[in-house]
Amino acid sequence: MKNLRVLTLVNANLVPPESMEGKTDQEIDQWKTEYDVATTLREMGHQVEVLGLDDDLTPLRAAILDSKPQVVFNLLEEFSGVVTYDSAIVSFMELKRQPYTGCNPRGLLISKDKALSKKILTFHRIPSPNFAVFPIGRKIVRPQKLRFPIFVKSVIDDASLGISQASVVHSDEELAARVAFIHEHTRADALAEEFIEGRELYVGVMGHKRLQTLPIWELRFTKSDAPIIATRKVKWDRNYQEKLGVETGPADDLTDQQKKAISHLCKRIYQSLDLSGYARMDLRLRSDGRVYVLEANANPNLAYGEDFAESAEVAGISYEELLNKIMSLGINYPAPWKQFHPS
Repeated sequence: MKNLRVLTLVNANLVPPESMEGKTDQEIDQWKTEYDVATTLREMGHQVEVLGLDDDLTPLRAAILDSKPQVVFNLLEEFSGVVTYDSAIVSFMELKRQPYTGCNPRGLLISKDKALSKKILTFHRIPSPNFAVFPIGRKIVRPQKLRFPIFVKSVIDDASLGISQASVVHSDEELAARVAFIHEHTRADALAEEFIEGRELYVGVMGHKRLQTLPIWELRFTKSDAPIIATRKVKWDRNYQEKLGVETGPADDLTDQQKKAISHLCKRIYQSLDLSGYARMDLRLRSDGRVYVLEANANPNLAYGEDFAESAEVAGISYEELLNKIMSLGINYPAPWKQFHPS
């Protein structure tokens, strides 16, 4: 790929420093993705400008008009503190006829709403755990069809916000308490779904019409028999990771037939939810071989050494090649404005 003018769009509080020198692991964890992407793009020869966005679109509009980026590398996770507003920012870029990386507005909006996603998956007969939504301010009454154990999480938040081992409940009393916890701590409705015992698998998908799936990845606890749940501590607490023996890597012991079926399933999910660019599918594989979709994550973590980049590496795609591929997909995304206003 030729060198490009790239505007890297990040949260205002996640603008990375020029160097990691002197920074603690805890500090680095906050902006590692932003640092890895911007630094690597610069090392590859691209002209990179990093823009931190908070609650004002004026800087983005000015950067698009003044810098005329050939692509915006979108790492924005929220706007004005609201995680679901990221789709509005992408819509704004489409209105400005600005190519960007990652998922389109419709796919972002659908995938961020876990309840809506599950309804769409059900319509397409894609297996997903039975669920119920408990809105804030409503009485908590469990539907009879929803059986224990039940896993409770926010209906919109990501990055495992509000998720812990206590998220798995076994009684109506525990369910009511956990739903109340989610309401209070995430300020969002609660999604309660039947907890699927089994292996936790992740599959990266890239593309628009022609899709590519990356090697199947697995989360393991090598020092604990605790339920395999990607809690916030599992993702970010190094001491807790060491205690449980948290490891991720290629899924072992899967037959070629299983791998093919899982790849096909992930492509169906991607298409059903109108995703584009790149995404990661979170799955559960039961001991009887049945696979259930937990959720689809548009624009997943792209930090060097994290699951998506690592699985791409196993597929023969270096980190540099991965970033170039994601930018190429963004530039070539068939946005509606291209149909009506071809360049």
